[in-house]
Parts: sequence; structure tokens; C-alpha cells
Amino acid sequence: MVTEEPQSNGKGTATTEPAPAISDYLASPNAVFKDEGVQWRYGRAPDYSKTRKVWEEGKRMNHAAGSLEEMVENLVKNWEVEASFKPRLSDWRTIDHEKYSFAMGGGEPQSAEHMIKVGTYNGIIAPNEYYSPENSDFASSHKTFKRMMPTFAWEVLEVYSGPPRVAFRWRHWGYMKNDYVGFNDKGEKVIAKAHGGIIDIEGVTVAEVDDKVRLRAIQTWMDPLEMFRQIAPKGVVNRVAMDRNVEREVALDDATSVNDGEVVAEQRNGKGEHVGDAAPGEVVEKNISASTGVVADEVVPHQGTSEQDNGSTNGTAKEQNANGAKAIIETAASQGAAMDIDTPPSNYHDTTQHLSADQVPSSEHQPTADPLDPRMTKAAKLEPPTAHDAIDAHLEQPASQVHPQPKDAEVNVSPAAGEAVVAATGSEETRLTQEEMSRLSPGECPFLMNRE
Repeated sequence: MVTEEPQSNGKGTATTEPAPAISDYLASPNAVFKDEGVQWRYGRAPDYSKTRKVWEEGKRMNHAAGSLEEMVENLVKNWEVEASFKPRLSDWRTIDHEKYSFAMGGGEPQSAEHMIKVGTYNGIIAPNEYYSPENSDFASSHKTFKRMMPTFAWEVLEVYSGPPRVAFRWRHWGYMKNDYVGFNDKGEKVIAKAHGGIIDIEGVTVAEVDDKVRLRAIQTWMDPLEMFRQIAPKGVVNRVAMDRNVEREVALDDATSVNDGEVVAEQRNGKGEHVGDAAPGEVVEKNISASTGVVADEVVPHQGTSEQDNGSTNGTAKEQNANGAKAIIETAASQGAAMDIDTPPSNYHDTTQHLSADQVPSSEHQPTADPLDPRMTKAAKLEPPTAHDAIDAHLEQPASQVHPQPKDAEVNVSPAAGEAVVAATGSEETRLTQEEMSRLSPGECPFLMNRE
């Protein structure tokens, strides 16, 4: 039941206006799963049941129904689903398409198209000694983290301010159930042995929202290295010393001797320059994505409003936007679980109808090939997963089957749980691993559909 709020008409007579309905993406973390007529990345809506179970069992906070904290948590969870699994931008309902952008640590804002192309992991992690988006495409980035940690739950811990500029602290956690395999900022393959423990990170986000509490400019601050410190708490335990007196090609050939057992073992934690680091000015080749044919993290320019446009927004429009969002928050707080729910459509077409054809950002990201095998029957595609399904069984297999690539460096060093080893950039092991992780087989599509 919608409540009526008394308002003055300026003549001393009180009038009533219906309280605003609450958008479904604010009321439920699973709202966008029900969207009809949308394009899903793997042919159907993902299943987050296991991640939701991890969230229920491991969360620290219990937010009241209709509270600002609950609505912020639900909004971000629905946005994450859209960013990960809706490759057609016009299907996104949780953002204001005219003014949306995403930035990490005060860096350059990126468009929604950029995140659709490179993936959410590559959109938030800066290049480092364990992982680099420059050497990982969409498929390999998801394989890197999903194979290691099948579920990655998320919750809001605190909200510091309400609309139109919402600031909040969050937590992201899961369990390292299998080995980490990724590619670092030097193009090396990094393997960290699974320790079975929790990976638990926190960050802070400031997000501007519109009058319907849709996301506009998002800025997030976190320490991406904290996740890798927890993945490999004992650090990298092998490095191959590179001979600086020979040509690069020869040095790379020599570096592959790691596969012959010539390993220099050293504990890296707390040390300065690492053995085997690239020389100053040395250019390391970036991975060319198998799916796009370009550098894996090629930037797509931001398509939102320019700084000049943002500065020209008049105060009246900002005030109306703030009042609309605050009215929704106040209504939800007063009605709690009894709130009326609305299902607002995407405003993509509203914000692009005044643009010429060459100004309209692409609303679709088409993969080079359909990741769903047409030979799969309709029944097989739509069959709901059980509590323990083929994905669980796959991840419970030995690491040699979960990660079907060469493991010469790992065999030669025999790292313990929590230790990481490195295979050289120019080694055959690294090349073959890149190829395998950039391919997406039909059977792996469901494997990538339960994350957060």
C-alpha cells in the first residue's frame, strides 16, 4: 500500500502525493535475474545460489529491510550481475546511461563498454607481480579467479552518506579451493598453491546516483595487492636470474631452463629488487587476446558526459535529482518489507535518442563465436544446477585436471600451500597456458555463471 505524504500547495492547504515506489534492484539482490527479453552472456541468466549461500553464512552485517545499507548492497549486487553477464549495454537497468562511469583509485573514468569488453576483474585490478589485465583477456581473467575461488561473496559494511553521493565501505570474500594461475605484469605465468583458507578484502566506494537511485559516477578505492598477499602469503619462492649481457631473445631461451630444473629459490617477502625483474626500459610484450585479436586490456574511451558537461549542470537539476533519490530512501525506510516495488526499464534509449548515429555507443559486445555449443539440447542448457553439481565435482579433481596446462616450473620447485612459483615469459609452458586460458569451451560456460 502506497502512503500519502502531505504537501503544501503554497496557499496554506495541504495536498497529498503518493510516495514513490521502490525500484526492484534496490529491494532485492536478485532483481535483474528476472529480466525478460535481455541478452545474457552465456545464453541464460546466471545462478548465484552458491554465492548467496556463502554470503548468508559468512556475512558480518544484518541490515534492516528498507534501510539505506540494504538498498546500497542490493543496487551494487544487481549492477555487478549486469556488468558481468549482460553484454548488451542497453539491457543495463542499474545505471544512468547518460552519466555513467567507473574509476579505480582516482584514475581515469572508464565507460561501461570498457568493462563489458575486458571483464570486471580486469576493470578493477592494476598490473602487479601476480596479475595484469594487460596480459589477460575476458576469458582468462575469469578462469584465473573462478578456478581458484568458485564463489566470491560481497556485502556492505557501512554507509557514510546518502544520495545523491553515496559513500560506503564493503567486504569481498571467498575460499581458495584450487590453485591460482594467472599472468603478471611481465607476462610471466604465476602459480600459487591452494591453501584452502579464506580470501577476505575490503574497500571504499563513492557513487553518485540519479533521482531513481541508478548509478552514475563510481569511484572505488581498494588495495588489490591485499588479495594476492592472501592468495600467496609466503610469496614467490623461485626466480630465474636473467643474464643482462646477452640479447633478449637468447635470455628468454635461457629462461626456459626453469623447465629443466635450473631454479633459483629465494624467499621474496620483505626484499627489494627481485631476481629476474625486467631491466629498466625493457619492453615486455603484452598478451594478444585470442577472442579479440588485440591487446587484452585495450581501453575503450569513456562515453559519458565530459567534464565540461558535468560542470554546466544547473543547481535546480541537481536539487531535483537529490530530492527524488532521498524520497525513495525515506519511503523505503518507513515502509520496510511492505514497500511497493517498481521495475524501471533501462534509460539507454532515452539518453541516446538525441545523438547522431556515430555518437551512440555500441549497445552490444559480440563474441567472435557463440560460447554455447549449438549441439547442446535445450533441456541441457536450462537444467537447473543441484546443490552439488558438475562444477563442484570438476573443482574437486586434482589440480592437474582443473588446470590442464604444462606445470614444469611447479614440478621442479614443489611449492607448498601458500607459496607461488613463476614460469618465464618466453617459456613454452607460459605460451600454452595463455592459449588454454583464453579459450572458452561450451562446458565451461556454466562454470563462469556463479560469481560476484
